Amino acid sequence: MFNALVLHETDKEPDVKIQQLSDTDLPDDEVLVAVDYSSINYKDALAVTGTGKIVRGDFPFVPGIDLAGEVVASRDPAFKEGDKVIGNGWGLGEAHWGGYAQRMRVKSKSLVPMPAGMTSKQAMVFGTAGFTAMLSVISLELHGLTPERGEVVVTGATGGVGSFSLMLLSQLGFEAVASSGKKHAHDYLKSIGASRIIDRSVLGDGPSRPLDKGKWAGAIDSVGGPALSAIISQMKRHGSVAACGLANSHALDTTVFPFILRGVNLLGIDTSTCAYERRCEVWARLGEVPAAQVEAIAEVVSLAEVLAISKRMMDSNIKGRIVVDLNR
Repeated sequence: MFNALVLHETDKEPDVKIQQLSDTDLPDDEVLVAVDYSSINYKDALAVTGTGKIVRGDFPFVPGIDLAGEVVASRDPAFKEGDKVIGNGWGLGEAHWGGYAQRMRVKSKSLVPMPAGMTSKQAMVFGTAGFTAMLSVISLELHGLTPERGEVVVTGATGGVGSFSLMLLSQLGFEAVASSGKKHAHDYLKSIGASRIIDRSVLGDGPSRPLDKGKWAGAIDSVGGPALSAIISQMKRHGSVAACGLANSHALDTTVFPFILRGVNLLGIDTSTCAYERRCEVWARLGEVPAAQVEAIAEVVSLAEVLAISKRMMDSNIKGRIVVDLNR
């Protein structure tokens, strides 16, 4: 028997319980993993609090879009007992049971080998947030972004994706500009790599004109809505925007002018169905980030604390990364 956080369907928000399960309760997927750590992402908070329609599987349901641990048994020859693995994407924690359990059977396509030298805890400090940030950086690089081109703006800067975007861009020599409405977090943002900070309203109020003065060589946007519209209007020639979230809004009000007059690129970042080879590349590059710097932005919590932390996240009362220790 082992512990799991289980969502039960109700007429309103899900009923969240810490329950004991056995292997016979788990899905009949290819790889059984002893889970050491998971994490709390925005999607997880939406699922656990019932704020968003994230869960597409049947109830009862175990959420958690990330997991890291060791293979116990596998029907897929690509993985064997004792392998250290990371799981995310392909519906994990959304359509299929996820990482908020001490043991979980998962689809093998959700797994990649853990990079040499990386621990399960470090992998989950990154989690889908770090994965998304690095995938965004790689996409911008592939579209010609270099430090010499100018500043790169990052929205939602105190969140998981934003924090890692600032950190990664700074380490690669970029001038990373943080967009945030949290004045008390300015020291934190500078400590992880922000070259300067602009108030959230600068972008959040939307574009002042369809084609504004070109300010940004690149952008990583996790909020969507008016902020993304403003960024697009302010991009320099042939600049690129990595759109990876909708924390503020899924809507986008823009014009074709930035695209046909400046050659601006709007890049969609899809972490869920990212190809296996690219997934491995992303995790390998994340493995190059100094471990001490990674763990410095993490708060470790127990499974029993997930609901309370998720509610804080929905109130925008979180900075950095929250890691869930399944054995705590």
